[in-house]
Amino acid sequence: MQLDPNSHQGSEQDTQANSEDKLKQRRVASKRFFGSHASRRSFLGRAGLFSAASVFAGVLGSPFSSKKGGDFVQAQAINRRYNNRPFDYSRFVNKAYRVRVEAATLERNIPIPAHPTNGDEERYPNKIGSDSRGLPHNELGEVKLEAYNSLTKALTTQNPNDYENIILGGTRKLVNPQGPLAISLEGINAAQIAVPPPPSLASAERAAEAVELYWQALLRDVPLSKLQNNTDNPKVLAAVEDLNKLSAFRGPKQNSRVTPQTLFRGSVNYVGSGSSPRYVTPPGVLDGPYLSQFLLLTIPWGTQSVSPLIRTALPGNDFLLNFQEWLAIQNGGSSGKSIKYDPKNRYIATVRDLGEYAHIGGPTYLGASLILGSIGTPLNPGNPYVRSNTQIGSNATFAVGHLQALLNLGSSRVIRASYWQKYYVHRILRPEAYGGLVYNNIVNKTQYPINSEVFNSQALAQTFSTFNTYLLPQAYPEASPTHSSYTGGAAAIAGVNVTLLKAFFDENFVIPSPVVPDPNDPTKVIAYSGPPLTVGGELNKLATNYAIGRGHGGIHWRSDGSAALALGEEVAISLLRDERLGYNEIFNGFTFTKFDGTRVTV
Repeated sequence: MQLDPNSHQGSEQDTQANSEDKLKQRRVASKRFFGSHASRRSFLGRAGLFSAASVFAGVLGSPFSSKKGGDFVQAQAINRRYNNRPFDYSRFVNKAYRVRVEAATLERNIPIPAHPTNGDEERYPNKIGSDSRGLPHNELGEVKLEAYNSLTKALTTQNPNDYENIILGGTRKLVNPQGPLAISLEGINAAQIAVPPPPSLASAERAAEAVELYWQALLRDVPLSKLQNNTDNPKVLAAVEDLNKLSAFRGPKQNSRVTPQTLFRGSVNYVGSGSSPRYVTPPGVLDGPYLSQFLLLTIPWGTQSVSPLIRTALPGNDFLLNFQEWLAIQNGGSSGKSIKYDPKNRYIATVRDLGEYAHIGGPTYLGASLILGSIGTPLNPGNPYVRSNTQIGSNATFAVGHLQALLNLGSSRVIRASYWQKYYVHRILRPEAYGGLVYNNIVNKTQYPINSEVFNSQALAQTFSTFNTYLLPQAYPEASPTHSSYTGGAAAIAGVNVTLLKAFFDENFVIPSPVVPDPNDPTKVIAYSGPPLTVGGELNKLATNYAIGRGHGGIHWRSDGSAALALGEEVAISLLRDERLGYNEIFNGFTFTKFDGTRVTV
């Protein structure tokens, strides 16, 4: 083979030999750098000796920073020799370390708030105010205390073996009680998030939430288009009249009264003065149609699209209407029943439809991110690339791909926070269990402490005349998941995702060409005419639609979803706060409107 006299290469054999020699040198360097499995453990132990103070002061006591030519120096020399790039690897690695330490320090320094409960678990020795579904119960549906104690023992010791010794009453398993104990490497710790205590079993507020749920069951097959102030639907008008008689109903109102326009619309509960709840209606939730535009628009996904038409349950799919079926579900068994579906997909058009959507879900928040891009929504004005003359964002930072990664991360992290409240703080009974207490008081003459406003309501009377039961009719044959009610997990996911979406997009953008389902044919949509609908308002509506939709199914109290939305918002803010520490771009922070209408910059 003839050589080019200007070439710096030798023969193919020489080239191969040089390559093998370089590979061997890299392997040697890698072995010195990482060492054996034992030495990796040793490194982790030594790395634990770093103090945040020494890092922030710029004094790196790392074994990799030895001035005497340690492993790290050798690795850097190899990087320079073979990559020949003017990049300071050690500076980049050390910056990453400092950012992680700073994020951990910031999160650790957030005070741990009080976590008051409603006192029901201590108040009732038979645990009638506490969630016990999936455990064995007696003939009235009261939990067997040995089983309940096996649950609380595991939650107290947090020993993985004790969770395996929880006494179950049927085949359904408890959902992820150890999940909240996982330590998240980003975002706030669950113990640092305050939520207001839920209503107590005997309270008028709990009674008001129960009356609302009975009406949600009664109105399942009413079109959502009837939930407006010019309605002629007699059930809607009866529900409004009944709710206005309650002394402690906390849902949205107009001029201090429930109206058809406010009926079943969502709310958010923050911790107020002391530990009392502060009730708010998020901006946009009462505006225009009941249903968010993000549940009605086609989702563009690259070269494909996802239809907003859904599989809907037929009228009459109501479950747990007799006591033996109810008791079987409380014990963790099965009713043996299933939902009968309409063979033709259609838009979400009725209360039942939204309950079924919230039952199973879809690409809700990912879909919203794609819809926002397709309708021309500008990015949040604070996005650094909005002002750049030479750059745009990508999946790495400040584009929709970056947002979508946070949506998935946020969903996982907020469930840890929500389940921590469920298992380790409140353990509140589900609405279906409360319905059993109501039934027993009337039929079996028990003396459970149910507020009289439930028994005096038109909701309960009409439930008996319609379904021949005092139990709370459920839209799902399995009823609730096997974890406690407060806070709502699906609502927490809604809260974290919608907050992230508002941080990335311009929430003041007016949605072009909004639609509503055709009242005469819900397989079609027609144009909406009315006040403008903004991105921020429709995202708030999306979150509250999903939260209250779980109530349409019968499985969550209003307060479960309301508190969970605020919890999700706080988790999202903590993730954005940690993310911001690592950016290289000139960035003044994420600015958006919270559920309570206040503006915040993170």
